[in-house]
Amino acid sequence: MNFRFLILPFVFALAGCHEAAAPSAGGPPGGARPPSQVGVVTLATERVTLTTDLPGRTSPFRIAEVRPQVNGVIQKRMFVEGAEVQEGQQLYQIDAAPYQATYDSAQAQMAHAQAELASAQALSDRYKALGSTNAVSKQDYDNAVAAQLQAKADVATAQAAIETAQINLTYTRVLSPITGRTGRSVTEGGLVTANQTTSLVTVQQLNPIYVDIPQSTALLLRLKRELASGQIKSTGDNQAAVTLTLEDGSQYDQTGQLQFAETTVDQGTGSVILRAVFPNPANLLLPGMFVTARLEEGISENGLLVPQQGITHNQMGQPTALIVTQDNKVELRVIKTDRAIGDKWLVTDGLAAGDRVIIDGVQKAVPGATVVPIDIPPATTQPK
Repeated sequence: MNFRFLILPFVFALAGCHEAAAPSAGGPPGGARPPSQVGVVTLATERVTLTTDLPGRTSPFRIAEVRPQVNGVIQKRMFVEGAEVQEGQQLYQIDAAPYQATYDSAQAQMAHAQAELASAQALSDRYKALGSTNAVSKQDYDNAVAAQLQAKADVATAQAAIETAQINLTYTRVLSPITGRTGRSVTEGGLVTANQTTSLVTVQQLNPIYVDIPQSTALLLRLKRELASGQIKSTGDNQAAVTLTLEDGSQYDQTGQLQFAETTVDQGTGSVILRAVFPNPANLLLPGMFVTARLEEGISENGLLVPQQGITHNQMGQPTALIVTQDNKVELRVIKTDRAIGDKWLVTDGLAAGDRVIIDGVQKAVPGATVVPIDIPPATTQPK
């Protein structure tokens, strides 16, 4: 066998490896890579307003479904659909003729009963005087007294009939039970029945108006503790101030109050309805609107805000940050975050003022490696 052909490729391979290992002209000694450049932001404490955004929907402060309490035909509707009506204002007039006739009949029955009572009273008085001289029998006197009592009962029955007829006659004037805005309504000529299931019109009080916010019981307990400790700003009577953001992103110009007393717990989901009350003088808020309620919980005088692009998570789900030490080496820190505020995280543990957090070039930064930090002003930090 010719060994020259086997040795030559091996020699060429060794020569190639030697050439690849040689440092290139102008490179660092030994072939070491230069330190990577990373963008850092130097942390500083600042005054941070702590808020919680809670999605919710508006609902009327009071709602009344107006139904008739007597049978009849609607003769007149006395309001405009969608208009504001006042408590006690007449909304409909039901045909009152049959109820007026019933009332007149009850009045006549009362007059008849009163006449019967007067006659029975006179007879009883006469027999009483004659009975003392034995001019009439005891039985006749007792019958006269019984007739008098029966006449009194007839008068009471007639009085009750008058009152019933008067109530039904009053019910032909359908009144608004509350002040509010009306919805769609039935028209004249409709036949209605007492206590029917279909309402004639719905009246909703929109000023003030509720905002119902479904949230977990854990949040409710936290808000109660913060309100009791004074962390949450109060508008008085131990009620927290709330602001609203509307569906189009605009801010509602009225401040509301969060009422914890109105909450109930859903046993199926474990959630509660936080109820806030807002003034609504211009009726800008309508029932069923989606809004975002913002609750100002308090102010952190020494808060640390870190750009979100500088925060990652490890395999255990813990938030972490890469910082540059005084000797320009990369260090991995496990931190604790409270909440996102804009494009930053509020950090409560693991970082301190003066720490340099890497926010640009995170992929090139390896814990323990030496880097060249480039300061990025906090005002210009943008998510990467």
